Amino acid sequence: MAVSKDMSIGQVLTLDRGTASIFMAFGMHCLGCPHATAESLEDASTAHGADVDTLVDKLNAFLDSKA
Repeated sequence: MAVSKDMSIGQVLTLDRGTASIFMAFGMHCLGCPHATAESLEDASTAHGADVDTLVDKLNAFLDSKA
């Protein structure tokens, strides 16, 4: 399954917990907070001043490397 901008951090973490380090690198440290399951990657990126397209690309590259 590919990661998309409308997925939540929680959904991505469910795919592979190893993605946590990518979120941390983008300044998204509260992986267990309520926002991690409620807001989209696009919303989270905006709130943390991160580029959502780069985040999604890195997440998908990580998941592809494990396939």
